[in-house]
Amino acid sequence: MSTEPALTLTERRKAATQLDIARAAAELFAERGPDGTTAEEIAHRAGVALRTFYRYFRNKQDAVAPLLAGGADRWRARLAATEPGTVPLAEALERSVAEALSVPDATAAEGLRWTRGLLRAADGDPALRAVWYRVNQESEERLRPVLAALAGEGADPLEVRLAAAAATDAIRVALEAWAPTGAPPGEVAALAVRCLRELTGGVRLFSRR
Repeated sequence: MSTEPALTLTERRKAATQLDIARAAAELFAERGPDGTTAEEIAHRAGVALRTFYRYFRNKQDAVAPLLAGGADRWRARLAATEPGTVPLAEALERSVAEALSVPDATAAEGLRWTRGLLRAADGDPALRAVWYRVNQESEERLRPVLAALAGEGADPLEVRLAAAAATDAIRVALEAWAPTGAPPGEVAALAVRCLRELTGGVRLFSRR
């Protein structure tokens, strides 16, 4: 099951270019900090024209949004692949998050590495924090139809919205708590599941069997 349409070739190329720019921005932020980095330098590092940069992003902090959104995209896709009614919704959500954050491959490991560095940089950069919060808000909105499909017809829209908010905040809090520490990437999955259980425990949609 999937609630998100497949990307066209043009959309995939656009996403690839955006990710190249995002990686270039993250690299420069790590080397010089956001204050010491310009949009021109990011475009040059990514191998694109400055006008191409501004076609996709409003400012230099906005450029890292694709990297920050990558982990949420992976666990949401895993959740969307669950067949409705096969497992309790809470179990399906925990499983998708654990699988997406357990660093099973190089892509997931790289994503967590970038996320950790960017969250550390965001401590001193309000504009970068704003991008992080916006990415989480967008993820929450995209999670709603996935949860609604899994919950089945007749699910209360308010319960679905509360469930999406609780689940998204659980992952956000887990990553924010993990990023400043020296804990290895493999530990973030267990922390995320713990946060999920704490924040979704009172959500009726997850308590049903």
